[in-house]
Amino acid sequence: MRPEILFSLFKPVTSLKGVGPRIGKLIEKLAGLHLVNLLWHLPSGLIDRRYAPKIAEAETGAIATITVRVLQHRKPPNKRLPYKIICADDTGEMSLVFFHAHEDYLTKSLPEGELRVVSGQIDRFGQEIQMSHPDHIGSLDELEKMKTVEPVYPLTTGLTLKVLGRAIAGALQAAPDLPEWADAGFVAKHEWLPWKQALLAAHAPESEMALGPEASARMRLAYDELFANQVALALIRRHMREARGRPIQGTGALRARISHTLPFELTNAQRQALEEIAADLTSKKRMLRLLQGDVGSGKTIVALMAMLIAVEAGAQAVLMAPTEILARQHLATIEPLAKAAGLRIVVLTGRERGKSRTAILDALSSGAAQLAVGTHALFQDDVDYKNLAVAVIDEQHRFGVHQRLTLASKGHAVDVLVMTATPIPRTLMLTAYGDMDVSRLMEKPPGRQPIDTRAVRLERLNEVTAAIGRAIQDANKVYWVCPLVEESDTLDVAAVEQRHAHLQQLFGDRVGVVHGKMSGTAKDKVMAAFSGKDLDILVATTVIEVGVDVPNATVMVVEHAERFGLAQLHQLRGRIGRGDKPSTCLLLYASPPTETARARLKTMCETDDGFVIAEKDLELRGAGELLGTRQSGMPDFLLADLQNHAELFVAARDDAALLLDRDPELESERGQAVRNLLYLFERDAAVRYLRSG
Repeated sequence: MRPEILFSLFKPVTSLKGVGPRIGKLIEKLAGLHLVNLLWHLPSGLIDRRYAPKIAEAETGAIATITVRVLQHRKPPNKRLPYKIICADDTGEMSLVFFHAHEDYLTKSLPEGELRVVSGQIDRFGQEIQMSHPDHIGSLDELEKMKTVEPVYPLTTGLTLKVLGRAIAGALQAAPDLPEWADAGFVAKHEWLPWKQALLAAHAPESEMALGPEASARMRLAYDELFANQVALALIRRHMREARGRPIQGTGALRARISHTLPFELTNAQRQALEEIAADLTSKKRMLRLLQGDVGSGKTIVALMAMLIAVEAGAQAVLMAPTEILARQHLATIEPLAKAAGLRIVVLTGRERGKSRTAILDALSSGAAQLAVGTHALFQDDVDYKNLAVAVIDEQHRFGVHQRLTLASKGHAVDVLVMTATPIPRTLMLTAYGDMDVSRLMEKPPGRQPIDTRAVRLERLNEVTAAIGRAIQDANKVYWVCPLVEESDTLDVAAVEQRHAHLQQLFGDRVGVVHGKMSGTAKDKVMAAFSGKDLDILVATTVIEVGVDVPNATVMVVEHAERFGLAQLHQLRGRIGRGDKPSTCLLLYASPPTETARARLKTMCETDDGFVIAEKDLELRGAGELLGTRQSGMPDFLLADLQNHAELFVAARDDAALLLDRDPELESERGQAVRNLLYLFERDAAVRYLRSG
């Protein structure tokens, strides 16, 4: 139950004076359904009306608040011409100009002979000083009230600043004084105002500085949002852990057998990650671990070893990938090793139907198949496991937390290992994955060749195709990735097919194509031909971004590289350099590139460290885009800014951990205040995990 003190903030916006159903719909679209949503809709600019000159001294283009005497109304001979009102003070005259004027309103607001205060932008028309459509008109006693700094809010079509400003003022009036939830020492150290005063200050900026993320009031509100997020994550994490029942102890026999069949030694980082995973599995707490490894750091082998611990203990394990291509890629890596250890592995994607699907489901429900690899088809309603103990989820950012929990519910207290090849900066780790422990694979397996990365202007396309011709003659394979077109799959496909046709003219039928609109079977057929001997060049959209492994692919061409994010370019580059030959990545860009594009290309040419690249990506793009526009699972922050509030993330996480350690059920005076905070930021689900919630 939401606390009574917050009832006023969760009224619909239509409960505000002057907000009917039509305006309500616009506000809902812009900010949200309730009054509380308006609190978080902060100003993006300001209008300073404190400049109050005499008419003759008023600067052209400035916003000015001027006291004038109304001399004369000049009504135009026809409606198309402006209505003018001549005003004056002791230094000169000024015209107030109105188009499509309502005469009654103007004669009432600006009666001839009276003193009035007008505020608006000063313009000059020839020698005439003008103010078109003053923003405010008032009497002399309203002068001081008018000489203020006015907040400017982001708007939507059909909603004016005046109407939205009034609605926000109404929502601020409804905001109650709430008991302090933040640590008193931390608030004092930063010299922050209490929550409500900080909220009012953020909505009444006095200068441009007050609009920035570093402004004291905004820092305070950002911290509150982050603290609510971290407490909620910690409560969800605790609930997940408490739900577990069984420690899993492997014998080590299968892992030893597979280690002997591997053509390489595991890296120190892989061994360390496996020790951490094994410790999680043997403990009474439930595993929820993120395995973060750069492209080519050997995550799949670590995942397999983790799955084998479950099999050694007589249980089953699954590996879920976001796409069919990636699922089958994992299968290609794991299947020979599993067979060498005498295990049965099945693959389940949307493609398996009829008898073959029934046979797979039988093998999983009877326990005849100890391992399964697949897409989200692995956790559909009709899929049952005899004894599922470990679930590995690859490229977690493609799945929401909800899907992670659904798969985990397919067995009793399933341990979850999440893998990602998208290097994630620390601040993002705390928000997207704050409910997990983290293992990082920081080194690449031995024998990986460095990749020579170069940025090349698109005008040199002919030189690039000539170089590709030479690479093919030396028995190398080439990826050619076509540009992203603004969220349009149809245009993406058109670009790919056009480039495919062009390269086919040059290199004949040794050129294949894959894109998102093809069926899984058709994609796999092309990928198999490219991995084998039938194709030398693969033209693709970013469907090849993750997981595809072709050791003799040594050239990657990315067309219009300036349109891609750094993380994505890094992922694409990771498709080459997987064999024993040196590799080259060519980033083709249109001239002149923007500053951001230039910085991206420079970073790619200078480093192949995914973690350095991720930090740079966060700096260049901000967090909203970092994991790609089509990803899910990232929390949306309204007040916090991942780039500018990095140190607040760490503080919020530490304070949340300390608070829940001392007061696990949030029953103390501060704990009760934190409950208010969770409801205020609509983290209601987390409160349900409190025993006394």
